[in-house]
Amino acid sequence: MNINQFFNLFLTEIQQTKSLQAYYRFLKSTGRFEFRKAYFLQRLQYIYDHINTEKSVIWDCGCGYGTTGIFLAMNGISSFGSTLEFYFKDISERKNYWKQYGNVDLFTVNYENMFDNPPAGNSVDIILLQDTLHHLEPFQDALTIFNNVLRPNGTLILIEENGNNIIQRFKLYLRRKNNMVITIWDERLKKNITIGNENIRSIETWRREFSKQNFKIIDNETRYIRVFPPFMLKSENADHVIAREQKLWRKNELIKEYFFFGLNFIVKKK
Repeated sequence: MNINQFFNLFLTEIQQTKSLQAYYRFLKSTGRFEFRKAYFLQRLQYIYDHINTEKSVIWDCGCGYGTTGIFLAMNGISSFGSTLEFYFKDISERKNYWKQYGNVDLFTVNYENMFDNPPAGNSVDIILLQDTLHHLEPFQDALTIFNNVLRPNGTLILIEENGNNIIQRFKLYLRRKNNMVITIWDERLKKNITIGNENIRSIETWRREFSKQNFKIIDNETRYIRVFPPFMLKSENADHVIAREQKLWRKNELIKEYFFFGLNFIVKKK
């Protein structure tokens, strides 16, 4: 099932499921539909392009609603997820929808704190972190867990916001000021959890952090996405706009670093 086929079925699911509509805002504004769709599909394609075998053991750390795990399952790829999100309870209902299209049992998920209950050492080939990396605190402790969990030459697939993006940095500062790390009470686990408060970072900051634990960013796999405003993307020109964006970040360092919103990159365990 390619990403476009999956998206069409996913959109039908959203239309039928009110609990998904607040998080996946495709139905909220027709003017932003193609803008949001392009971002979603580019990120999903990046993940799929870097999971090149059905035999890999994949840990979706911070899997949220389980959308990526479900997509992988529709393509015969198994994965297991960890989440601390309140909508964990909705995943079983989602599986009821998707089981008509593929083997949803290939995706499993637990409500757990990775610091309390990490996978066994040397047991995972790929760790997927989608909008999760900036929440992990203490960060170096998280990397220690990843180092232990990953097999030799294991891979981290990172889907993130670009921490150098001027507009996003300003918006986040207005929202949280300098409270980059906070503690929240988890009602299900009955304990306090320390998290990064939208603590997004630039690729160079991530590089410094990862290098402390014998990880290496694979530069030729790094991708920046989304720079043009919503009104520029229409159904008839979305592919053309995306192609322009992909050329632009490779040519213009200033725009890449400070105006592109999304950052996808690969990290390898040395």
